[in-house]
Parts: sequence; structure tokens; C-alpha cells
Amino acid sequence: MAQAHAAEALASASYLTTKKEVPTCSLFFECADGLEQLTPNTTIHVKIPFSVSMRQPDKFRPASTDNRSVFSWARHLWHRPACGGEMAGWTKIQTNQPLTHKFAQVKHIIEGKSPQEPTQNPVSVAVRLIEVDEDGAGQRLDNFLMRHLKGVPKTHVYRIIRSGEVRINKGRCQADTRVEAGDVVRVPPVRISDKVQEKAERPAPAREFPILFEDDHLMALDKPAGVAVHGGSGVSFGVIEQLRQARPQAKFLELVHRLDRETSGILLVAKKRSALTKLQDQFRERETGKTYLALVNGAWPANKKVIDTPLHKYLQADGERRVRVTTVEDPDAMRALTLVKVRSSHVPRAMQGLPAMSLLEVTIKTGRTHQIRVHLSSQGHAIAGDDKYGDFDLNKRLPKQGLKRMFLHAWRLQFNHPATGERIELHAELPDELAGFVA
Repeated sequence: MAQAHAAEALASASYLTTKKEVPTCSLFFECADGLEQLTPNTTIHVKIPFSVSMRQPDKFRPASTDNRSVFSWARHLWHRPACGGEMAGWTKIQTNQPLTHKFAQVKHIIEGKSPQEPTQNPVSVAVRLIEVDEDGAGQRLDNFLMRHLKGVPKTHVYRIIRSGEVRINKGRCQADTRVEAGDVVRVPPVRISDKVQEKAERPAPAREFPILFEDDHLMALDKPAGVAVHGGSGVSFGVIEQLRQARPQAKFLELVHRLDRETSGILLVAKKRSALTKLQDQFRERETGKTYLALVNGAWPANKKVIDTPLHKYLQADGERRVRVTTVEDPDAMRALTLVKVRSSHVPRAMQGLPAMSLLEVTIKTGRTHQIRVHLSSQGHAIAGDDKYGDFDLNKRLPKQGLKRMFLHAWRLQFNHPATGERIELHAELPDELAGFVA
């Protein structure tokens, strides 16, 4: 019987070591009796009385209090497989090695080597004293540090600020402290993981984008759909990273505002710190004019010109960001104001399975996340091709008719020039894939 159980244990060893979840573990199996009731928090099932989680080796959970002594053994063996006297009587079964044991039954314990800790790479190996130049003046300390500590997680940046390791002119400071030209910022040595270092060593591919306007203070790009404005969750790089690689001589390039990945159109990039702060102040104070072109399903009511409905931002169970309309009583409500004007109406195309549609000029007075998409959808007129808030049945038919993206385009932008104060109005015409669909 021992021989049969040993064969099962050996087969299981081969199975587990080939699983992708446990590439760094060395497995061993032991002979004894009666571990049937010992169960882990999450398990990899094997054809022997005992199974163990390889992802969380500490999460063993005994099924009854009678097994608590066995429970401590299992944890002990995992952490210190080469321990001494208490190991007597246990026999390791090596792969392809026959088992001979005086006991009649087999029980199963797994022990192994814990995964190696990721090695760390230095971003800086000594204390640095960084003098703030004119481009950095007025910037928050946390943002200033992130600019100089590329690849260092934000949590670590905030930790070294709270601990007092970061100083401005030898004095303690807070994350929201504004640095001024001539300030000397003390930056302690910090390290990053191999994974982050490897990512930093593979910079974004250089890319220029169509320019609508450019001078010494700012540039306006015509961003294509499908390109994120910056790297982030699930995205290695975006417009700003590619632009910096294409212009290595540029001392300062920062996004003034953002566009959704699937939205095309006008995107402002500041080339000086002073321009960035003045332009962002205009966006914050609603002194800019931002108008989008959006194609929605159905005939938009001519008398529906203003949507003044609060929005609520939340996370789904999978961690993805979403927004919904809410009421003013909601403590997390954010006021959102959208103006709508019908630009053209389109009759149904029955042969193509398309309903009546409306091309709208949508001006936003507030810049909430997904504001246009949620506001229009809440009125029963979702944007064509919107995969988050749209008409999913209609979306399935659109690619066959030539629309393979969301029909939302940042068409017009008005703002005051940050240096001269001159009122500037920019236009980005519909890209071919959108213009052709409504032609």
C-alpha cells in the first residue's frame, strides 16, 4: 500500500512542479499517517490525502482543533525543511525513487524553498541635493520628486517625505509644499525592483504627433484614438512619454489636461512650468471652452440643451473605474454641467441595421471623468461605439458599417495664451474614419 501511495505522491510532484503558478518552488513529499482533515485556505488538488496552496504557503487551515499540532508541523517544515530532531522518522521521496517504508499508509507533506526576494536596483546610491530651477518653481514637492525619481512607486515617495528624509533648505516639509526657484531639496538614496528597472531601461518608442499650434510655451496636438495620454495601469506608455523620447532636448514637457484613450482630438502640452500652472488654472476656473463632437443613437430632442446632473465615481469589483449619474444628496456627488447642440441628424439605415442617429456639439463646463459619455447615456442617447456606457447591441453592428471606435472627438478648444493673454481658438477636424461614417 505504501508503494501505491508513493506512486501517487511522485505523480503529483511532477504535476505541481510544471504548474506556472509555482516556478520557483522545490517540492518534497513525506510518509506518515492521517492528514486527511488538514486543508489549506486555497488548494492545488492532488490525489493524496493532503494538498497545499503554493501561492500562500502560510495559509494552512486545520479542519479541527485536534490537528493543530500537525498544523504547526506543516508550517515549520515549509519554513525550515532542514530542521533537526523532530524530523526523525520522516522519509523524503525524490522523483523517480522507489519508496520503502515500514508504515502501512502514506500521508503527504509539502516543503520547499521560498521564492527569492526580487533584487533591488539603485535609482540613487547617495544623498542628492537638487536645486529647483525656474521650470520647477511652484510645483508640489511630491510631483517634483516623482519627476526626479523615475520608476519609484508613489507610495515610497510619500514614505520618504513623511519620514523626514526629504528636506527643503534643510527643513522638514510636506507632500503639498510648493518648491520655489533656488530651493535646495535633499533626496535620500532610493532603490527600485528589477522589474521597474527593466521597464525604465526600455523607454517608450519616440513618436511625433500632428501639431495644431506650437510656440516656446506650449503645443497643441491632434491626438489619435487608441493612444493613452500617459502610461498607467495596464499601459506602458502614452503620448507624453513618446513625445519626450522624440524630443530629448526639451527640458520640460507636461500634459495640461487629459483625454480618454479612445477619444481623439486636441490635447495641450506645456513646455514651461509657468505655462502649465496658468493653463491648468484656466481649466480649473472654467475659463476654457472645450467642445466635442459626438455621434449618439436616436434623435436628440431639440429642446434638450443643458444637462446639469451630478456624477459619482466608483470602482467595479475588478478594480476598473466607472462613473454614474447620482443625486445632489449623494455625499460623493460631483457637479457636472454639459451643453448640447444638434449639429446634424441622420435617418435610420434599415439595410445596415442602424437606427436614427444625431451628431452633437457637446461643450463641457466641468471636466469630470467620463462626463460626456455618462451624461449622454443617462439621457437614453449613448455614444456610438462606447464600450463602457454604450448600446452594446448596436456596438456589435457598427464595425461592419465602418465605425471601429468610439465616436467622440475633441473638436474645439478656447483658452488664453499663458504668456500674452491672447484668446486662442483651435480646431481639429474629424478624422477620416469618423467623417466617412457620417458623410
